Amino acid sequence: MNRQAIIIGAVVLVVVAALSSIFIVDEREKALVLQFGQVRSVKEDPGLAFKIPLIQEVVRYDDRILSLETQSLEVTPLDDRRLVVDAFARYRIENVVQFREAVGVGGVRSAESRLERILNAATREVLGSVASNTILSSDRAALMEQIRDTAKIEAENLGVSIIDVRLKRTDLPTQNLEATFARMRAEREREAADEIARGEEAAQKIRALADRTQVEIVSEAQKEAEITRGEADAQQNAIFASAFGEDPEFFEFYRSMRAYEEAFNSGNTSLVITPEGDFFDYLKSAESE
Repeated sequence: MNRQAIIIGAVVLVVVAALSSIFIVDEREKALVLQFGQVRSVKEDPGLAFKIPLIQEVVRYDDRILSLETQSLEVTPLDDRRLVVDAFARYRIENVVQFREAVGVGGVRSAESRLERILNAATREVLGSVASNTILSSDRAALMEQIRDTAKIEAENLGVSIIDVRLKRTDLPTQNLEATFARMRAEREREAADEIARGEEAAQKIRALADRTQVEIVSEAQKEAEITRGEADAQQNAIFASAFGEDPEFFEFYRSMRAYEEAFNSGNTSLVITPEGDFFDYLKSAESE
């Protein structure tokens, strides 16, 4: 009975030892086999792998593309206009042995802390070499590539490859926003005042031109009217002279009729004359007839 128990126990130990010596490497990860903290083998292909039980251990690292978001960072471009920058990077663990030696037991958390410092330094270096307008323009894509290339060199020491770097936000610091908005508002108000002044100047020119054109048109019309009136008066006088030459008596009669009309239709005018005057010659003739 004791012998059977010993055999069963030995079988169990063998099975447990066999199972503990086998591990599976997933296609999304890489694995290191460590013995007393030293790297003994690297398992990058998916499938079954073996290790020595109790002596060796397996450390796994993600083989996918990972993301890292950095904390907000203040940078000072060439024009001394401070900006707050938020960035994120995508990276991948390329050399797991070098990665393990660089970060030790800290793993990904320790690596990302060091990567963030590398990205911040590269961001300050690149963005500090250009003006703020360049950072806020479409040229920002080229700046992100420069940041990636600069950080990539340093990240290689960690066994990490930086694939991409993106700037999520580039804004002014909160304490500078109000002053910047006030300056922008003042600039817009000055531009509006300039436009209003130019509009008023143009309106004055248009009004002056219209007034001058009006005066010229009225003057020309008055001139033509005076000429026409003068021509009409001359024609009238010619007709009167011709009529007087042909029939002096009728001409005298006509002039008397006009005088009567102007005298008796003058409204408040009062005439005090004697009926025997020459003014009433034709009235007397009418009475005598």
